[in-house]
Amino acid sequence: MSEIETFPDADRAAVMVMLLEDAQAAEILAKLEPAELRLLGERMCALGEIGAAAIAQSIAGFVDRADRYGIDAHGRVDHVRSLMTRAVGEVKADSLMQHIVPEAPAPTLELARWLTSQVIGPLVRGEHPQAIALLLVQLDPQVAAEVLHSLPDAVQPQVVHRIATLGPVTPDAIAMLDELLAARIGEFHGQAALSMGGPREAADIINASARAVEKRVMPEITRLDKALAKQIENEMFKFEHLYVLDDKSMGSLLREVENDTLISALKGIADDQREPFLRAMSSRAADGIKDEIAARGRMKMAEVVEAQKAIVTAARKLAAEGVIVFGAGDDDYV
Repeated sequence: MSEIETFPDADRAAVMVMLLEDAQAAEILAKLEPAELRLLGERMCALGEIGAAAIAQSIAGFVDRADRYGIDAHGRVDHVRSLMTRAVGEVKADSLMQHIVPEAPAPTLELARWLTSQVIGPLVRGEHPQAIALLLVQLDPQVAAEVLHSLPDAVQPQVVHRIATLGPVTPDAIAMLDELLAARIGEFHGQAALSMGGPREAADIINASARAVEKRVMPEITRLDKALAKQIENEMFKFEHLYVLDDKSMGSLLREVENDTLISALKGIADDQREPFLRAMSSRAADGIKDEIAARGRMKMAEVVEAQKAIVTAARKLAAEGVIVFGAGDDDYV
């Protein structure tokens, strides 16, 4: 029987899905990313007999997260459009949405995001960097990073530069990509220009790449466009990237952070995500932080985000000084 003491978030989510009716579960699964689906499917298959205590914990975890985070705005327009379509039909819903959000962006091309790097790699060899960039911004950052890493060294900076500067994409560009991937993912549709790419997408792909890719790409991006390079660098450091720091690096970071800031930042994340921070402290200090988090009560998410940004700023400073290192690993060491 599943042990309640070691029930991680993914297992709790798997239990919640299995508690639903099949139609409800399928509707939720349809909204997940490929990596999320793989993880959730693995946990659903791996869990043994699930006792009442584990079910109760999963439900309690769901309620706790809802209490802390509220309802995310991500994908809100698509959700509202779906509800309107069910209520009044597609034609009326489209008309309503034009009034509700007249500037709503056209849907992104989702099919490409389901391809593996092994499938994509052969398709993009020898293609123009602009076409490769247009494809990579539609992929999971880890898959995009694998594709980027497979490209010739000289091509990588050109692709990342185009990712960060794509902006509006014309129907002709979409048609070009459609022709490139027709054998694998069928035809794309839609006439409106799509706003794709940007510094954040470029940063996500670099973050997921090996350290050597960053060392090759960023100096060249800086040479081409210093302001753009700065924007990408600003996006390369996120609070969740701190979770992979080793104890020594985390200890160096925590010495730069005010105790009150740390408590506010950790208040907004799950218990298992706090572990890298607490592990770098003494047992007494960690217990004190846990007690203060519990005593703080409810906080506005904006306050949590502000505290996390302050810690990221400190981490960026230490990274610039070489005290701590970010990245997916160094492929230039033996």
